[in-house]
Amino acid sequence: MTRNMPLTATHWGVYRAKVQNGRVTGLQDFEQDTDPSQIGHGIVDALNAPSRITAPMVRESWLSGGPGTRTDRRGHEAFVQVSWDEVTRLVADELARVRDTHGSQAIYAGSYGWASAGRFHHAPSQLKRFLTCAGGFTRSLYTYSFAAAEAMIPHVLGSYREFMNTTTGWRSVAQDGELVVAFGGIPVKNGQIDSGGVGVHIQTDGMSAAREAGVRFVNISPLASDMPGTMDAEWLAARPNTDVAIMLGLAHTLYCESLHDPDFMDRYCTGFDRFLPYLIGETDRVPKDADWAAGISGLPAEQIRALARRMAKHRTMISVSWSLTRADHGEQPFWMGITLAAMLGQIGLPGGGVTFGYSASNSIGGDYRQMPGASVPQGQNPVNRYIPVARITDMLENPGKRFDFNGQRLRYPDIRLIWWAGGNPYHHHQDLNRLNRAWAKPDTVIVNDWCWTATARRADIVLPCSTHLERDDLMMSLRDPYVVAMKQATLPPGEAMNDHQIFRRIAARMGFEADFTSGMSEAEWLRWLYDKTRQTPAAQDLDLPDWQTLQDQGWFRTAPPKDATVMMQPFRDDPDTHALATPSGRIEVFCKTVADFGYADCPGHPTWIEPREWLGNVTTWPLHLMSNQPSKKLHSQLDQGAISRGGKIDGREPVLLNPTDAAARGIGAGDLVRLFNDRGACLGVAQVSDTIRPGVVQMSTGAWWDPDETGMCRHGNPNVLTRDQGTSKLGQGPTAHSCLIEIEKFTGTPPPARPFEPPEIRQRVSDQSSA
Repeated sequence: MTRNMPLTATHWGVYRAKVQNGRVTGLQDFEQDTDPSQIGHGIVDALNAPSRITAPMVRESWLSGGPGTRTDRRGHEAFVQVSWDEVTRLVADELARVRDTHGSQAIYAGSYGWASAGRFHHAPSQLKRFLTCAGGFTRSLYTYSFAAAEAMIPHVLGSYREFMNTTTGWRSVAQDGELVVAFGGIPVKNGQIDSGGVGVHIQTDGMSAAREAGVRFVNISPLASDMPGTMDAEWLAARPNTDVAIMLGLAHTLYCESLHDPDFMDRYCTGFDRFLPYLIGETDRVPKDADWAAGISGLPAEQIRALARRMAKHRTMISVSWSLTRADHGEQPFWMGITLAAMLGQIGLPGGGVTFGYSASNSIGGDYRQMPGASVPQGQNPVNRYIPVARITDMLENPGKRFDFNGQRLRYPDIRLIWWAGGNPYHHHQDLNRLNRAWAKPDTVIVNDWCWTATARRADIVLPCSTHLERDDLMMSLRDPYVVAMKQATLPPGEAMNDHQIFRRIAARMGFEADFTSGMSEAEWLRWLYDKTRQTPAAQDLDLPDWQTLQDQGWFRTAPPKDATVMMQPFRDDPDTHALATPSGRIEVFCKTVADFGYADCPGHPTWIEPREWLGNVTTWPLHLMSNQPSKKLHSQLDQGAISRGGKIDGREPVLLNPTDAAARGIGAGDLVRLFNDRGACLGVAQVSDTIRPGVVQMSTGAWWDPDETGMCRHGNPNVLTRDQGTSKLGQGPTAHSCLIEIEKFTGTPPPARPFEPPEIRQRVSDQSSA
């Protein structure tokens, strides 16, 4: 019976669909997954909910007045339902107008986000292939998850993703490790998901195996929940944003007590001699010792010294959370974490060294042979213009303005058309009220989506697309051992269709359908992607079955590697043969390339730089907001589904605060509260616990933005509060985790939260349908 249930793959797991009378009535967890996530079940009631988009829509003023009409009304105006023929004409004509009048660089293909686990129906890939055929577009670079690291770590190690994808596995930690020191913790809730799909969840079992083998854990975070209680971890409740200062205090102790490894530093690193004067205070008369670090972090100095001694005594893994990059000067924690691990001399050894974020996603810490899954070719974009991914508001506000980015001096383009397919900037961006004002700048916004997110509501043209349950596809994730033949379980509702079909229609209208499709059907594309993957040299030892066998079986699991994964082991074994892709071929503790950029906010070696907003310099706003990842959805995906709604309180997001802070404000558990600063405000429901450091408030991201007339989010999206400023001139990443606020008990009549209700939709008058 199970084999007859269609398989589907998602970022949060593989499921089998229960179908009755042409509708999906439920999902069954994949029988191969020992720790399945419940997040995926949230789609069942959302498939045909009022929030579903089932026909092409055009904003009323744009339809009547044309591009640029009443752009201030985006999000406040009715939509008119139109036919596919009409919307195809409107889109094709507008794309041609912008291209021919302003140049293709005036088209911004945002499309950033976790669009699909399928290799073919991946919305950003489809959009960018289409726009390349149409003449090009301005793109974004890097990710919100760890943009600062993506810019910085190649200067230090020669690559970021290479080593993130080969992180030392939990098997190695369990076999050879003794101590895991986790800056930013190891939140298992984040490990429910992985880009490209999850066949089997490994984080809980991996951590548990390490703990059972005797490995001890230290959680350095304002939140006790950033480490599972089963790990019996030591909790060091540091001030937010002070991890670099703590690492420097640890490094100072290692050096001054001769606990570091000078031989490793000499053979495998360069630039320690340039970093050392800063560490011991010769350059600024401020030794970065444990007492100094204690004053910044709020941790006892002797606790920092004792931890340094333990780290030197034991085989130690330093885990640096991705979240640390999403704060002011987010380049520094990863750079300093690498430096600290290098001083211990354990990089490249089994069970020790440094890792970039255990459980930041499911695959980090897994043992697998990388799957070289082929992707939809996007072609060569004729436009060589791009922005750092988190600088979209700056771009829209400042066309033509110059800005610094990773050693380059670039200029913002003048964007006239935004096209978003996959993702939700009104979730992942910061300072949403500022973004909303800038969003009125372009002439036209086009959004492909399957539900009425805040982004879709603020489009001019909405193209209704399908979900993963409504199309065939392939899951071939780089970092998961499973290949899954995804099968269509049900038809899309109404007039919705998949992104490839949408772009194919528009390409046909514009005269380049053959270029876009390469003359292949969807089924032929899927076969091509799989065959191309099997033919690559990297796939030869994976023993992938032939196409028909995969279709018959539904899934295939590649065998794990014989030996446990150890990051940078080849470099450790022979640093000359396996030199790093840095100018020196070594780990660059001091980097001349970065130093020569001349950035005051990112000098040539790891440095503690005071954040613009933090608890060490409180003025108006006395509380630090931690807007971490949610546990019952992936970012904002499926927030309207039953699983996510089940985690809300009276339809709003929970807010965690310490009893001391709650008592000082007369707030009790279950109270409706208002979080606010000079950027905005939102509502939430208070939860009170001593598992959060005093002075810190936690509210997860992902609630669909539901602003009132003042911009206050009634539903509980904390990104109305967060800062929209780059980490530094080098990385220009997001700084959501450097955010000060105040909180108060809400008085008066609570306003209703209605984030999942569709906008007003009007039918097209028949005599205008052919206009």
